[in-house]
Amino acid sequence: MKNFRTIFKFELDNYFKSKSYMLLTIIIAIIAATLMFIPRIIDSVKGEDDSKDSGVESEVNEEDLRNMAIYNPEGLGDMEMLAGYFSDAKFTECSSADEVKKLVEDEKAEGGFVIKSSTEFDFYVFNKSMDNNDAEVFTEYMRMVVKMEYCEANGLNLDEYLAVEYAEINVNENILGKDGMQNYWYCYILVIIVFMVIIAYGTAIASGVTNEKSNRSIEILVTSTSTTALLFGKVLAGVVAAVFQFGLIGAASIGSYQLNKDYLPNMLGMFLDIPGEVLLTFAIFGIGGFLFYAFMYGALGALVSKIEDLNKTAGSAQMIIMIVYMVTLFGIMDPDGILMKICSYLPISSYSAMFARVAMGSVAMWEIVLSAVLLYASVIGMGILGGKIFRNSTLRYGNPIKLSNAIKGLKKQD
Repeated sequence: MKNFRTIFKFELDNYFKSKSYMLLTIIIAIIAATLMFIPRIIDSVKGEDDSKDSGVESEVNEEDLRNMAIYNPEGLGDMEMLAGYFSDAKFTECSSADEVKKLVEDEKAEGGFVIKSSTEFDFYVFNKSMDNNDAEVFTEYMRMVVKMEYCEANGLNLDEYLAVEYAEINVNENILGKDGMQNYWYCYILVIIVFMVIIAYGTAIASGVTNEKSNRSIEILVTSTSTTALLFGKVLAGVVAAVFQFGLIGAASIGSYQLNKDYLPNMLGMFLDIPGEVLLTFAIFGIGGFLFYAFMYGALGALVSKIEDLNKTAGSAQMIIMIVYMVTLFGIMDPDGILMKICSYLPISSYSAMFARVAMGSVAMWEIVLSAVLLYASVIGMGILGGKIFRNSTLRYGNPIKLSNAIKGLKKQD
């Protein structure tokens, strides 16, 4: 296509020469990578401190212990055993429930317990924080008291009883298909990412077309090159910019995670420990879906002459994308269901539905290939259709052109 390379380079330079685009991309990538290294750095600093303090017996400073209150009229349990459950606290034994309550009200104790029986107690706290688990810890202590009483009443050995109750059971889990629990979160995140990319960059492409049309610069452009080259240059430049931006951020996050995974919480693996085949599928279908909607957005941008009219015209595309997004998110829970199977072959939804099926369910290779062929064939079709709409609409000014009228105009020409 005439001058396609020049247009593509110009549009791509607009992204890469944008300070906001480059700064945002680099800053987010650096922050993502740095966060992954923080636990390793902290661990190394702690290691140095531990080596300096080795051989020195640490003593518990009573001033650092929390003050707790307890009223135990029947003398159940053992204070020494209770101290084992609350290693960060010291207990004041009270003579009544009112004394416990008074200490808590005066904030001389962070919490207080009144034991009514081996199976019931009252817990007092002035302001309960979100991470306060004192009642749960005390419940575990009281359960141990019940076991002690039972063993004593029935002439059983407590250690033998506990060995049976807490017998270690070894489970050898063999997942022959996909681990839905492990794969759910990164699948969820990637579906959101491709949704955001399509909306953000699709809107940017449509806005660029509308701006050129509103300031009449499109009149100069169409006299020096073909409208098809203009549309393809804008769309493919947007794809490269999006892949670069999110690819760099993703590579920084996943790469840093792999280097520091031994120092990071296991929970992060649900988001960043992504198999290569899943990433490849995401790239193939994500780029295909982006191309499909980018051509659509480019054509829709040519239908209006004013930027304020763009939202109304592009609303139909955004509605389709939103519906696909919601269907996929709900369909993740049943990836092999009939709805997800249908959506995984439709070009408007296969970019996320097929990816979700590959990540969460069982999909034959021929299904993936067929879906990819249908998607990219539709991309070519949308590119050709978008190019024709773009050509017929760029020099038409005034009120927004309805999409149905634009398509009818193409039929008349044919």
